Amino acid sequence: MKKMYFLLSLVLLGCKSNIPIVGEKTSKTVSESVENTYIVEQNEVSDFLKYLSSDELEGRETGTRGIEKAAVFLEDFFKKNNVKPYFSTYRDTLTNFKSPAYNIVGYLEGTDPELKKEFVVLSAHYDHIGLLKNKQNDMINNGANDDASGVTVVAEMAKYFAKTKSNKRSILFVFFAGEEKGLLGSKSLVQKLKDKDFNLYAQLNIEMVGVPMKRDYLAYITGFDKSNMAERINQYTGKNTIGFLPKEAEYELFYRSDNYSFYEVFKKPCQSISTFDFENFEFYHHPSDEFEVMDIPHITKFTQEFLPAIGIIVSSPTQEITMTK
Repeated sequence: MKKMYFLLSLVLLGCKSNIPIVGEKTSKTVSESVENTYIVEQNEVSDFLKYLSSDELEGRETGTRGIEKAAVFLEDFFKKNNVKPYFSTYRDTLTNFKSPAYNIVGYLEGTDPELKKEFVVLSAHYDHIGLLKNKQNDMINNGANDDASGVTVVAEMAKYFAKTKSNKRSILFVFFAGEEKGLLGSKSLVQKLKDKDFNLYAQLNIEMVGVPMKRDYLAYITGFDKSNMAERINQYTGKNTIGFLPKEAEYELFYRSDNYSFYEVFKKPCQSISTFDFENFEFYHHPSDEFEVMDIPHITKFTQEFLPAIGIIVSSPTQEITMTK
């Protein structure tokens, strides 16, 4: 996540969600509406995240050989899981970076003749901040939480929909480069999509979900009051999945990740979902943000809990997620 060094020393007060858990009737409806036999495999989550945050990738700084290896890895993942490229290849070249750099973009066409004209974007940034300049024992900023964890979740979602073919709307799976340089990857891509008259319904951006919060909800959403996305997700999961984090509003995190580039252009529900609450992770932009400190069962649970909600978002007969302000 971009530019939050000054926030990490703050100690926050606990807060509770002001969205009630929906009742038994809604839960039953969700289970009837979404395939619920699919199991997210913890070992696959672990293997994916372990490589993406490994020393071999040298911190995945945009424009380096490390992020090039990450790009190849993500391209191979899409190929293996039969996710098609949206452009002529999976690589979407950034128009605003001095050396060659690429978003990795996959595409699943919707199954409904009309709804497939609408798109849901599921995204995360795969770049990080690379190597420390000063020599010390560990110079590699591996970026396991920021944001290899988010990429892992989006990859699992891509795997699910490619396998089940249950999406009536089309889905764009995007792994952004240049986020740490100023949201460059998303700013570049969104202009190309605008020029193609891209019909966006909503974007869900996954940002730093490697460790759980000690709260009565699973995750928070940025720009909580800008749409009814949080309310709808909770209705779709039948759980208290999304809550309100006051510090998110105080620090205006809505404007600090790749969701904002899409919102700025399309003015549609485009928000980031995170479990980094400034209390539960002390290694932001630090070499110790490594695979070994990630909570793999939590990431697996996070993905499993979100899949039913995403399933409804990409297939509901009408656009139920709407802007509120």
